[in-house]
Amino acid sequence: MREVCRISPDSILPDRDGVLGHTGMAPRAEPAAGVARLVERAVELLGRHARPVAVFEEIAPSEFAQVLEGEGSNVSPNPIEAIHPRAERTGLFALTLGREVQDEIGALFETGEFPLGYLLDAAASAAAGRFARVVVARFLEAVVARGAAAPDRTALDYSPGYCGWHVTGQRRLFERLGPGEIGISLGESCLMDPLKSVSGAILVGPAEIHRIEAAYSCCAACSDHHCRERAGRPVALRPS
Repeated sequence: MREVCRISPDSILPDRDGVLGHTGMAPRAEPAAGVARLVERAVELLGRHARPVAVFEEIAPSEFAQVLEGEGSNVSPNPIEAIHPRAERTGLFALTLGREVQDEIGALFETGEFPLGYLLDAAASAAAGRFARVVVARFLEAVVARGAAAPDRTALDYSPGYCGWHVTGQRRLFERLGPGEIGISLGESCLMDPLKSVSGAILVGPAEIHRIEAAYSCCAACSDHHCRERAGRPVALRPS
């Protein structure tokens, strides 16, 4: 099963809190009026320039074990090593907001519009995260629709660079998935191009497989502490 999906930018535009959350501002903090207007402008520009497209493909668990191994640089043990053997279905995905957004951010910085450029960058990061949730939901719907997973199963995405999966793991992921089809390439340093892109794995199973204790050595070194929140709300099918 392989699918390319394109969606409207309007469906993933973040709200003000979503944008400001990517700047490090405290949740639900009230920004100055000027900042609030700039956030609105940034979201407007994002809706104009984003071209969201993704590709995902189901792979066998044994194949994912090889992808996860990457170049042997992972921290081990790590949470994904514990989760993926318990997953019932596994997929790879890559998504991007497209080059126009990256070009617009660059143009704003070049013309000295630093606050707006910074907020557009934050809005794009928030939108990419929302898009990942859409892709995970599409994958789950597809495997359930063909009877490959029970309707009560949940799904969550995991990306190289997090949870002990070394960022160089993207090389093997890209070799297997081939996201050049949707215009994403991987640089020598494993930086994706266009910049507002996300890649990773989708693991499907009972909700409890995603609930892990943050007791791994990679957890202590992690600067992103949203894992427990994510694990508490993996993607599930909406009741029909």
